[in-house]
Amino acid sequence: MSYSISVVIPVFNEDESLRELHDWIQRVMKEHPSLTYEVIMIDDGSTDESWEVISELASQHRAVKGIKFSRNYGKSAALHTGFNVAQGDVVITMDADMQDSPDEIPALYDKVINENYDIVSGWKKKRHDPVSKTIPSKFFNLVTRKISGIKLHDFNCGLKAYRKKVVKNIEVYGEMHRYIPVIAKWSGFRKIGEKEVVHRARKYGETKYGLERFLYGFLDLLSITFVSKFKKSPMHFFGTLGTLSFIFGFFVTIYIIGKKFYEISNNMIAREITDQPLFFLALVALIVGVQLFLAGFIGEMITMNSPRKTEYIIEEEKGF
Repeated sequence: MSYSISVVIPVFNEDESLRELHDWIQRVMKEHPSLTYEVIMIDDGSTDESWEVISELASQHRAVKGIKFSRNYGKSAALHTGFNVAQGDVVITMDADMQDSPDEIPALYDKVINENYDIVSGWKKKRHDPVSKTIPSKFFNLVTRKISGIKLHDFNCGLKAYRKKVVKNIEVYGEMHRYIPVIAKWSGFRKIGEKEVVHRARKYGETKYGLERFLYGFLDLLSITFVSKFKKSPMHFFGTLGTLSFIFGFFVTIYIIGKKFYEISNNMIAREITDQPLFFLALVALIVGVQLFLAGFIGEMITMNSPRKTEYIIEEEKGF
């Protein structure tokens, strides 16, 4: 069955907020009867009563569907699984902690459909977070903008809208959920916009993320940038570096040997080649060049013969 909107919600220990969040989404969608919708909640290995609440909602409301992981795989795994089963023309992601407002759903849908965006990312311009989170977040977003070339103010915002073809043609793994716009861009979906959204103070529970997410986020950015550019042709990266290193080492070696012969032919005092630090630098450059070149070949072989396959163990499903 096809829907206008699929709302995908990763859940980890949010049993206090789920009923209220569902009621809010339902109320918003009733105000727009022309839009059909489904709500997909993915329990990412919660240790509280989250799955019991999701099961109850799925049994009472046809629009609610639930997926339960056997353990905590992370937000990226939850989103990837939700994307796989979503049937909406527009897929909207939001967090389960009620800091994202469901009132934004119709406007996000309208922006994707009527303004022909592939992705619309929320921008929490006014945030209800401590300075210890907002300042690192601004720096993180600045670096991401510069590296990716995508002009978004808030890559971390969980409230985003995607055209269906986007989520069906990208793969979110590891901790790459922060960089779905970057992954989408490198996959050819380049019409990416943003919409200012309301950021609400957390009503229940406490945040699941610490300051370490910014360090991990930066490392993930470097990873996704490298993988996006060179995953199909690792030889372009390793081969280029290897060639440059080998050429440097080769010419330095030629220079050292030529200098030795010149000094001998002119009856000059000539140092032993192995006594010169430059010789060892050239030797290292030659060895590193060959190793990088071989790494490129191995990378090409792996790319051609080992397509990525991501699997998560789903323990139970409701509403499908």
